[in-house]
Amino acid sequence: MLYARLIASRLFKAVVVLFLIIIFNFFLIQMAPGDPAAILAGEAGATDAEFLRQLTERFGLDQPLHVQLWRYVSGVATLDFGFSYRQQVPVLDLILERLPATLLLTGTAFVLSLVLGIVAGSLAAARVKKPSGSVIMALALVFYATPLFWVALMAVVLFSVYLEWLPAYGMYTVGAGHVGLAMALDVGKHLILPATTLALFFMAIYTRMTRASMLEAAQQDFVKTARAKGLSPRVIQRRHVLRNALLPIITLAGLQAGQMVGGAILTETVFAWPGIGRLMYEALQQRDYNLLLGIFFFSAALVIVFNIVTDLVYRLADPRIKEGS
Repeated sequence: MLYARLIASRLFKAVVVLFLIIIFNFFLIQMAPGDPAAILAGEAGATDAEFLRQLTERFGLDQPLHVQLWRYVSGVATLDFGFSYRQQVPVLDLILERLPATLLLTGTAFVLSLVLGIVAGSLAAARVKKPSGSVIMALALVFYATPLFWVALMAVVLFSVYLEWLPAYGMYTVGAGHVGLAMALDVGKHLILPATTLALFFMAIYTRMTRASMLEAAQQDFVKTARAKGLSPRVIQRRHVLRNALLPIITLAGLQAGQMVGGAILTETVFAWPGIGRLMYEALQQRDYNLLLGIFFFSAALVIVFNIVTDLVYRLADPRIKEGS
């Protein structure tokens, strides 16, 4: 019952926040330069005013701003995001077609970065005065400071061009005809480079956070009590220090999970991964504003879902938190 009330409260707030985001995104797109009808007319080689007027009426761009806003908000309420200006298919169909690829990439990168970051941070905290601990933190600093697109390009050059170990582009081998397990292995092979590239930056953040949290937790009185009882250092690190150090990491992970969707834009573009990040880049180049608004909506919804899940996990990890907090 406690968690049911919590979820209901978070969902109500999520709806309000999502509504405000929808309004903000609509006006943001309205201020963007470029007229989709004029761009399409120019690419079609038609410069007469009549053809441009027909396109404007077809897309509803001739309506007053408040009418366009009402049509858009009422459409979103029924999951009708309109049609893509360029591809002439429903926006929802395009997004749902690309969304699984993005969730696979970001989900894999999230788990990889979180697990490796916590492990590396724990090792660095346990070896705080040893050379190995300094090496771990130096590598974390390098991964944190290196631009994501440069890491992606260098990974392609090294592992795909020179070593020829991994495929450089795409989600699967086109024309291979794989099915079942063979298809899963092929997708997994294509997933290694983009997921690892995306995970490195966030892994560096989790490494630094885990080390700092564990060193802080190690100075608490309950750890000193555990040492006085004669518990082994490994038991103290695992059961007492790490468990309490995970609380701020859970909060950070919830925030970073939403940011990974934004970070996936560069990764998907470099590796030609067919996700919504690459779709957003293409829509921006083509001035496909309906498609951009749909992608913005789903990105915001994913961030809100991640935050709600983070709230629930945090309360499971720390029962001291009250419902109303």
